[in-house]
Formats: sequence, C-alpha cells, structure tokens
Amino acid sequence: MALSKIVMHLARNPQAGFAEGDRRHGYLLIAPLTRDGLLDEAAWREHRAECTVRAFTPGEAVRDGLLARRGHNWFFDYDRSETDDDEPVFKLEQHTFAVGEYVTIRDKDETPLVYRIDSVEPVR
Repeated sequence: MALSKIVMHLARNPQAGFAEGDRRHGYLLIAPLTRDGLLDEAAWREHRAECTVRAFTPGEAVRDGLLARRGHNWFFDYDRSETDDDEPVFKLEQHTFAVGEYVTIRDKDETPLVYRIDSVEPVR
C-alpha cells in the first residue's frame, strides 16, 4: 500500500469572498489512492493512523487531524473527543485525486468551499 501526499488550495469561491481563490488557504492530505486516483478504502481501514490532514489558513493556527469516516460520510477529524470541529468532504470516495480536479469541503462554519488539487505525489 502506498500513501499519497495531496495538496489542495482554495479555488474560486465568489460566494464566500474568494473570487480568485487563495493559495494561503488549503489542506495537505495523506491518503492511500488506487491506480485510478480514487481513495482506497480498504487500505485506509488498515492504515487509518497514517491518513492525516493538515489545514492551513492565514491568521489561524495550523490544524492537524485524521481522515475519518462515519457511515458513508468522510470528514477531517481534528479532535477525536468532539464532533463540532469535523469538516465533511462531499462525496470524497467519488473524487479522482489528480492535479486540476476539485474537492468540496465544509469548513468549520459549515460553508462549502471548493479546493483545487495542486499536487499528488507518493509519500517517501
């Protein structure tokens, strides 16, 4: 099983005040992918502790968490003892993780924001 390092930056989100996007907002996700670039759920189950996320936003502390799943819903979990900080990722299992693709994540204020995948490379 190989893990991939996926970097996503805020894409255009005019409704949220980011008409041109903002590369200072983003995520670094470590996750297993299939050859087609889809999330490898079986590998995730075996290596959950290694599937991490780091969220970065200007003016805020970096948040480190885990890629998690509850039922059919994937989310970023920053504190396992509570659910208020969870950030749901819309249909994560259907996304192809490839440069130029987009992912929608609900931020801590429940606002859906679109992020562009800017890099996908193997973790060494």
